[in-house]
Amino acid sequence: MSNHHMPQFPESYWRDTVQLPSFPPLDQSLKTDVGIVGGGITGITAAYLLAKQNVKVVLIDAGPILNGTTGHTTAKVTAQHGLIYDELIQNFGVEKASLYYQASAEAIQIIRETIKEQQIDCDLTTEDAYLFTNADSFLSSLETEKKAYDQLKIASRLTNNIPLQIPVKSALMMENQAQFHPLKYLQGLVEACKEMGVQLFEQTTAVDLEYNKHPTIVTRNGHRIACRHVISASHYPFYDGQGFYPTRMYAERSYVVAIQSQDPFPGGMYINAESPTRSIRSALTKDNEELWLVGGESHKTGQGISTIKHYEALQHYAEEHFGINRFINRWSAQDLITLDKLPYIGAITKKQESVLVATGYRKWGMTNGTIAAKIMSDTILEHDQPYHDLFSPSRFQADPAIKEFARINADVAKHLIKGKLEYTNDQLKTLQSDDATITRINGQRTGVYKDESDQLHMVDTTCTHLGCEVTWNSGDRTWDCPCHGSRFSYTGDVIEGPAKKPLATVKREEL
Repeated sequence: MSNHHMPQFPESYWRDTVQLPSFPPLDQSLKTDVGIVGGGITGITAAYLLAKQNVKVVLIDAGPILNGTTGHTTAKVTAQHGLIYDELIQNFGVEKASLYYQASAEAIQIIRETIKEQQIDCDLTTEDAYLFTNADSFLSSLETEKKAYDQLKIASRLTNNIPLQIPVKSALMMENQAQFHPLKYLQGLVEACKEMGVQLFEQTTAVDLEYNKHPTIVTRNGHRIACRHVISASHYPFYDGQGFYPTRMYAERSYVVAIQSQDPFPGGMYINAESPTRSIRSALTKDNEELWLVGGESHKTGQGISTIKHYEALQHYAEEHFGINRFINRWSAQDLITLDKLPYIGAITKKQESVLVATGYRKWGMTNGTIAAKIMSDTILEHDQPYHDLFSPSRFQADPAIKEFARINADVAKHLIKGKLEYTNDQLKTLQSDDATITRINGQRTGVYKDESDQLHMVDTTCTHLGCEVTWNSGDRTWDCPCHGSRFSYTGDVIEGPAKKPLATVKREEL
């Protein structure tokens, strides 16, 4: 039977197809060498690399491990990160652009070696990656990018003929990249970590850092993890330490649909240069049937059209170009983008060398997260680290970054003010089930979601991070903040930082 219909609830295909171990919450205070906050690819890879060198590690995650961006990625393991290399050469020079490429290439190498060493079955395949365009205005951009590849000695080819049957005017191919099932891979690393004595805890939220002689992670329940070093590998740094991270990054959401097509997948991984983004790769179901993962539709979190429309646009694109026999999954992910597009990896500020942070991967977390784990573990082990300066979070001199800084903050200010002024009439009486509205209850801006059984869930829409007003995300049934990308469930719980506290709930009797 063919099933063209979009699944009602978003669920990551990766999480659907793997049984992950679960771990208890932390219920006491501990001492360790390295405390890691965040159980995604960065935190788990760092735990693995450190444990191999006999370092004592405790890793905590606010939710279940591998449920953040790592569990919702497209899992391309590639150094082809969109139109980036010419821009890096212009902004930083050939040497630094080359280092960025080498960092990504080394990350791919680390992943391949780890899979071999731990004998992990995670559907790893070697693929050529294609950056393509069907827009005349991007033809010269691809030619310029090809020149940058040549300067950096990246094996590539400019072609107008790609294996995928879609309209294409030009494509830049990077050889020998890879793709895998990220959770099967990381499940293997988690097993290895457990064997080496890493202590893992779930449902354990880090809320602060204290310093005595060494840093101590403080959890929401008041337990403390005293460490020599702390790695902040949560998607958003759980501790800011006056590094002003919210003003130096912005959040974007993007979407993925997993479908079965009547067409066999021709191999390769694809992403376009123009907007809206279209990213295409294959994957395998549990029964070894081929899936097409079609992603894209990026936009600033909490801004733009109703989010379900983004899923519908991908569905339409897939239907038009590949045909849909069955619709398997849909899900979305959040990514953080820094002022100069390079991740922040290293000491959180110049003065706090024992606290290391990794964030701002700009959608390329498989390679950036892996190399971040290597950089941070090398730093802790006092090994030489060639990428230290390139990614250092305190790298800014002044220059264009300052203008960008001001622009991003102006955008935040605009949303702060707009959210406060926006007024929606009381639409509760006409509210359909599985829909939400924003209204005023006793003068307070309140978000109301009516669930499938017509229960109302009411929250104060003021984001608990810095007081912006959240907006409803219909595609994922969440409240999203347009300022710094915090996300909350319809009951108000934190799904994604920088916010740490849930949205206040509004009681029925206040209606």
